[in-house]
Amino acid sequence: MFEYMICNVADDEIFEKQCLAIEKAIYPLKKEKLLDDVDGTLIQRYSHQGKEIKVCSDHFSDEVYIKSEENLEPYFEK
Repeated sequence: MFEYMICNVADDEIFEKQCLAIEKAIYPLKKEKLLDDVDGTLIQRYSHQGKEIKVCSDHFSDEVYIKSEENLEPYFEK
């Protein structure tokens, strides 16, 4: 499992920007329904070639992060 810390505070705007970046950079990508937890945590799940990518704006742990079954760095190297 690969984990990427995006921001050290829960920020829904940064979460949305990160989701858009993933949607633009990775193809083909299957987007699932956005989950909105009772504490305000947002979770967006994707599937890419049978592997899960999960973007979270976690209000409990106060951070934005990505957990992925594949290495995402090659999609964002320039």
